[in-house]
Amino acid sequence: MTNKPLDSLPPTETLEMENGLSLVPRVRLNLTVYSSSQVVTKPIDEWKMKQTLIDFLKNSLSVSITVPEDDLQIRRLKDLKKRKRDDPIAFGTLFIRNLGFLNKTSKRNDGEEEEKDVKELEKKFLDWRKYIVEKMDGIELNIEGVKYKLNVDVPESDNFEAMKKAWEEFYAFGSRGLSTRGRQEPDTIILRGAPSRWFAEPRVSSKPSMLVTHTIFSTFGKIR
Repeated sequence: MTNKPLDSLPPTETLEMENGLSLVPRVRLNLTVYSSSQVVTKPIDEWKMKQTLIDFLKNSLSVSITVPEDDLQIRRLKDLKKRKRDDPIAFGTLFIRNLGFLNKTSKRNDGEEEEKDVKELEKKFLDWRKYIVEKMDGIELNIEGVKYKLNVDVPESDNFEAMKKAWEEFYAFGSRGLSTRGRQEPDTIILRGAPSRWFAEPRVSSKPSMLVTHTIFSTFGKIR
């Protein structure tokens, strides 16, 4: 854990805030499961699918990853009769929270650790995330003789480089060519679907607190 400024915080370290709040780093991946057979007679066994993926992460990567069951969610399609031939039979979400192995640094001849460079660590983080997506995407899973194909991708909300590029292009050029109104930057955040308890003061109320909400978002910049 660290109290470093936001712009110098590596993507693998926890961001400490006031009032005991913190933001913990993680990798999130979307999973889509397809049947390798055109005919599907029974729903997928969610528990066995989870165990198969957990074993894959632990034994088939360059660095063994241990994922708790709660960090791997599989949601099967309940009504297979309404499913079209090419439709997936299940969806899932994978969270990888233990990223400490990315912080390991080599040592110089004099035994001193090399200084951690945030930019290099960010690149290492992105390269590793790309690696794990490439390793998992398209693999075939065999569960009790039934074969499934797995598709894996990074959610748009977690692809910060792509979002940054899109924001910069939109505010630089607008919708009709080059903007003549000078530099513009995004200044509005719309948050939907987040549990209200994330912004509550547990000892005071279960409802969202303005103080907690302000504390969280002021970490990223000035609130107008």
